[in-house]
Amino acid sequence: MIVPSDVDRQRVHEIIYNELCNGIVRESSKQEYQKIIALLVAAGAEGIIAGCTEIGLLLKPDDTTVPLFDTANIHAQAATTLALADDTYLG
Repeated sequence: MIVPSDVDRQRVHEIIYNELCNGIVRESSKQEYQKIIALLVAAGAEGIIAGCTEIGLLLKPDDTTVPLFDTANIHAQAATTLALADDTYLG
């Protein structure tokens, strides 16, 4: 697992809480995320986990050179699959 530097983690945090949580989506913030992702890829990352629900507002899979795993989307798909499943699997 590769994580951003302390400075980059702080910037990611600021963008999430000061912008995305307030409905503000800036192209400049998207570009900052892309730069941080590029550093992670250069360090060997083969995929990026968007572990906060708001990140999907800023980045889409086509915005990265490696797979982007949007955990909000992954959880929503799993919940839908479970909700539509035969109720014998629900215990």
